[in-house]
Amino acid sequence: MAPRSQRARWGWALVTWLLAGAAAAETPKTQSVDWRDQVLYFAMIDRFADGDTSNNDQNAGVFDPADGSKYSGGDLRGITQRLDYIEGLGVTGLWITPPVANQWWDEEARFSGYHGYWASDFSAVDAHYGTLDDYVALGQALDGRRMTLVQDIVVNHMGNFFAYDDWREGEPAHSWRRTRGSRPMDRPTQWPFSQNDPNDPAQRALSVYHWTPPVRDYTNKVQELTFQMAGLDDLDTSSPVVRRALRKSFGDWITKVGVDGFRVDTAFYVESEFFPDFQHSEDPEAPGVLRVAAAQGNPRFHLFGEGFGIDKPFEDVQMRKIDAYQRVEGGIPAMIQFPMYGTFGDVFARGHAPAELAWRIERTLAVHADPWRMPTFIDNHDVDRFLAGAGEPALKQALLAMLTLPGIPVLYYGTEQGFRAQRDAMFATGFGSGGRDHFDTAHPLYRQIAAMVNLRRAHPALSRARPEILAADGAGPGVVAWAMQGDAEAGSTDGDRLVVMLNTAEDRRLLDLDGLPAGARLVPLLALDGEGPVLQAGADGRVLGELPARAGGVWRVELAPHKAPTASTPTAPTLDPVLAVADGDLVLTGTLPPGLDGLLVVDGDLRRAQRLIADAEGRWRETVPTDDFIDPKATHRVVVLAGDGLASPGQTFRVERDWALLAEATDPEGDDAGPEGRYRYPTDPSYADEASMDLRGMRVFGSGGALAIELTMGEVLDSWNPANGFDHVAFSIFLSLPGRSDGATAMPGQNAALPEGRRWQVRLRTHGWSNAAFTAEGADADRDGTPLVPGARIAVDQARKLVRFEFPAAALGHPADLSGLVVHATTWDWDGGWRGLTPEGGGHTMGGGDGASDPRVMDAMTMSVD
Repeated sequence: MAPRSQRARWGWALVTWLLAGAAAAETPKTQSVDWRDQVLYFAMIDRFADGDTSNNDQNAGVFDPADGSKYSGGDLRGITQRLDYIEGLGVTGLWITPPVANQWWDEEARFSGYHGYWASDFSAVDAHYGTLDDYVALGQALDGRRMTLVQDIVVNHMGNFFAYDDWREGEPAHSWRRTRGSRPMDRPTQWPFSQNDPNDPAQRALSVYHWTPPVRDYTNKVQELTFQMAGLDDLDTSSPVVRRALRKSFGDWITKVGVDGFRVDTAFYVESEFFPDFQHSEDPEAPGVLRVAAAQGNPRFHLFGEGFGIDKPFEDVQMRKIDAYQRVEGGIPAMIQFPMYGTFGDVFARGHAPAELAWRIERTLAVHADPWRMPTFIDNHDVDRFLAGAGEPALKQALLAMLTLPGIPVLYYGTEQGFRAQRDAMFATGFGSGGRDHFDTAHPLYRQIAAMVNLRRAHPALSRARPEILAADGAGPGVVAWAMQGDAEAGSTDGDRLVVMLNTAEDRRLLDLDGLPAGARLVPLLALDGEGPVLQAGADGRVLGELPARAGGVWRVELAPHKAPTASTPTAPTLDPVLAVADGDLVLTGTLPPGLDGLLVVDGDLRRAQRLIADAEGRWRETVPTDDFIDPKATHRVVVLAGDGLASPGQTFRVERDWALLAEATDPEGDDAGPEGRYRYPTDPSYADEASMDLRGMRVFGSGGALAIELTMGEVLDSWNPANGFDHVAFSIFLSLPGRSDGATAMPGQNAALPEGRRWQVRLRTHGWSNAAFTAEGADADRDGTPLVPGARIAVDQARKLVRFEFPAAALGHPADLSGLVVHATTWDWDGGWRGLTPEGGGHTMGGGDGASDPRVMDAMTMSVD
């Protein structure tokens, strides 16, 4: 039952609904919306702005801004009051988390539904967020600014209102029970979703739910579609009763509030055949949502679904799975580009080769029929903030890439203020805010993002064209560039040819572009830092130059006037095509023009370029170390520079190095219970046999100055379909490098320090969805340190229960060898931050200690290399 104050306002809200619906029918507000040109701002209602403090505490013990698991006080009125701030970024629309009534507290999980994804009633506004009047006011305010409104919806599940202690297939009533301590209700309040007890023959016959346990195997299609995701009660979306109720519930938000689009949560866990009915049903009592929108004067209503699937580099398994949902006749028009999100993080934050991004861009155009209407993002409420594992220069590069590639760019709230924590509040009294508001329109990131968004809006080629790859370094960080040509085919009205260039490395890199018009000038339109240079293409359409560390920008191509060809072309240096390997190093040969020295540049790295001096016959020979080349699949590129604008054609090669075992040790089984043996795993069934944090062994390998660490685990789980191949464990691995006495002793975020007063210089923090490396500079008990690029490559062998991390020599400062290295590996778990620890524990909380002071270490191993 809703609070009395809300119920009293429903009568007035009905009048508002009718007036809003009539106005929408008379004045179609979004007919001119082209979703290719949209840029969305994604706000979590509870954490964005508190416009009405009277609705914060609903007297259920679930409001506590000091506790990240409880409500903080953000609401719909607060968002409306901050629309000037949102619009100032240049964005065209707002996406909000589900505003519907939720299960407020799940005692077994020890968590609240502040996020909005644990529905109890799809047809009502949650009392913490305000009233229906407040939501209508937000919709009308956005209308007045000609901004779109996207509402997050859930069709796969309700909150966690029931569970099984001993589930048996085909016996839904066996061991079924209601979730203990659910507040403020013990079952959904909306019919038919309230009919969730299989012990009642009538409710069982209605078949609103799949009465099932949590998913244990995400590769099992039956479990994926019918079992509970994270214990949330799974709806039988094949049921006509359920389908009608969902159409009616969400269609009403279109008529009452004027919603312009839906983001569909957990779409992977709903059969794709659901969506034609949800959108197009001709049921006069509960028509499909697209029919409802069209009747309200909005024929361009948009839906996009969440399919949390991230591909490994140069793979498209998840891309094709995502695309299958868009290929069903009458199905969901778009899905979020999760594989592109994964590649953005790999390339810009973790130092992967830009060739991975180039491949993903080209594959996106090949796999998806309409990627321009598929949302793109760099972080959101379900994954780590981009800045949790990378610096601001990398963030700005990722944002520029997102805003200059096909898709609907989505900015997660707080990115423009430099947020590093996943769900901190923007307002002073909210969780993690530090006691101050974060609506600073003078913040450098806010201004930079606004400039990028406005550039995109000023040049339709950036939102509508097909990218053409011009350069992409194939091994480690470096240069990537693409062109966007405005033309009629792409729907652009301008003829601009724009070039986007980025250097993802932490040092200057060679710029070597092919495919531009002869003699063209590249005039800068936007630079991430400072002013971009004017660049000139040669007679062969090749641009040679350099990009500073983490540089990036957008240039407009200006054609040169026609000129007669020159009488002669200077002799260019050469690079012999035969590449030989000797003792793990690469031997290269070639020629130089008479009287000129040269530079040998490998993978564009100008800082480590080697000087070449030719012999009397003009020949040169040079040896290149390869201990940074740890990926045998990576394509390396080498070029010779000589004189002003003279360069050899590039040559490519691959390297496969041998790894030598340097040290190994075992660790006792079952000692994963904390330093004093009193910690307990969370009680959620997804933790299975409670061995996912149990270190059983470690092996250390070397290849020149490169390092590999292989951990044997008690169990390697993939309970929640993690991108990195392991779940329910977070590794924090500390490297004390040979001959170094600097560094830090604190283990950031873990309430602990390295044993024996040891210092670390490099640290890896990784879990199922994140892989971040840091140096000790700036590190302390709370701060990770300085992001390190490149970091580690991860490989998982689930059958052998192995997780392997490989570091290139560059990550360790190119040591001559690894003698004297000390490795300290620890395990814990992660959920938007280090998982909580309390004396009593819980479904998703560690037990047996005090998280404010006790070490967050479940198991640990230390190993030295002689």
